[in-house]
Amino acid sequence: MSQLKKGAFLSYITIILTNGVGLLLTPFIISKLGDSEYGLYTLIGSLVGYISVLDLGLNNTIVRFVAKYKAKGDKAGEENFLATTMIIYATISTIIVLLGIGLYFNLESVFKKLTPGELAKAKTMFTILIFNLAITLPGGASGAICNAYEKFVFPRALNIIKYIVRSIMVVGLLYWGGDSVAIVVLDTIVNLMVIGINAYYVLRVLKIKFKLRQFEKTLVKQIFSYSIWIFIFAMVGQFQWRAGQIILGVISGTKAVAIYGIGIMLGTYYGAFSSAISGVFLPRATKMTVLEVSPTELTDMMIKIGRFSLITLLMILGGFLLFGSQFVHLWVGDTYQDSYIIAVIIMFSYTLPLVQTFASAILEAKSKFAFKAVVYISLIGSGTAFGAYLVRFFGVPGIIIGTVTGWILSQVIMNFYYAKVIKLEVSRFFRELLSKLLPTFIVILALGYFLNYIPGNNWLNLIIKIAIFAVLFMVLIFRFGMNGYEQKIFKDAIPFISKKTTNG
Repeated sequence: MSQLKKGAFLSYITIILTNGVGLLLTPFIISKLGDSEYGLYTLIGSLVGYISVLDLGLNNTIVRFVAKYKAKGDKAGEENFLATTMIIYATISTIIVLLGIGLYFNLESVFKKLTPGELAKAKTMFTILIFNLAITLPGGASGAICNAYEKFVFPRALNIIKYIVRSIMVVGLLYWGGDSVAIVVLDTIVNLMVIGINAYYVLRVLKIKFKLRQFEKTLVKQIFSYSIWIFIFAMVGQFQWRAGQIILGVISGTKAVAIYGIGIMLGTYYGAFSSAISGVFLPRATKMTVLEVSPTELTDMMIKIGRFSLITLLMILGGFLLFGSQFVHLWVGDTYQDSYIIAVIIMFSYTLPLVQTFASAILEAKSKFAFKAVVYISLIGSGTAFGAYLVRFFGVPGIIIGTVTGWILSQVIMNFYYAKVIKLEVSRFFRELLSKLLPTFIVILALGYFLNYIPGNNWLNLIIKIAIFAVLFMVLIFRFGMNGYEQKIFKDAIPFISKKTTNG
């Protein structure tokens, strides 16, 4: 099995593990911390998340440049590039610490709704997270180098171990009386250990060297001309997911932040399943671009990745539409029913960008990310401001309604850009993407709706309905939704099906 396939497989294992553990841990954490402190924990995490984008897109830049140097066999250029990025990272970490100090002394003027006790905890968590961030950003270069070399197995396997250990320790901490500050301390320690192990792998196993042969201003200019747009797009991402929490923290308080945060968490879990496939394809997109592969071949690859992503997404979306309200009720209680509405809105609007992530990787590979960054920051920024206005009419869900309005408009514009500038065959992409899958999904939803008539409203009832829906989805999608190529991949991945088909 290739590193690509193993990487995608381990990414799915990681996502299933982290999402599953997250779903199990969240109600436990809320019960131990309480709604307000959980909201405070989410709020400070969101604030620090904004500062995290100060990596200026360097991780993605490392993937793109190292993959390019590797494709050209330029080892000396790679070593000089990596040494240069470390100097840039050291500067960024210094700026983060200084910015953190400034914000620390002004938290009370930003979050006036916090009680004195909440403010004290907020300042402690903020201090620890700023230190964590100053170390984690340059430490992330190791993972980027592994991706550029298409060595996906080790870092993803290490992440699996990290999440298992971290989850066990969080349960122990909270069981023995720990609070949100204790969780932040634990996360910092675990992150430092993982960074150290990844660095050892890169330096000792991959034999990567950081050697500054010459500090070239032209190279720095090239790095920033590429990374600045990744940075701007990352700012959009932070704004998209975290702005609502900051706005609610200012105007509504920590409980509203907790409700919104749960909805965002469920929505981002949805997107994580698709990114397991797409996340390993930036190096491949870079290679295809360097080799000047035709737009038709790029579109073919985009369709293959998009359809596999869509099959996974439709299964999750269908199940959540039908049974998500019951799940939220059983999982965290009726206080969080608005979280279900927020999650559904995110899932619908998130589906298109998720199935087109390969197109985004092509933009990065071709250094044409600027247009997308400008479109997104303009429309999603405007949409979030509109969402802040809608809060007075729709409550907590108003924030996400405004945000996704700008998001959807951005997607429409970007598809015209893909067609006109990148020359991707967008019309063919949509035709082949939805072929057989969309009508089959509509039939599955119609049949699945009747599962809600199974009497009961407990966990066993929910598990039975989800299990029946999953079997129904897989059988009908395999039989009527997949094309021949996808059916073959599915059969090869599950040996007993392949054997049964062959014997038949």
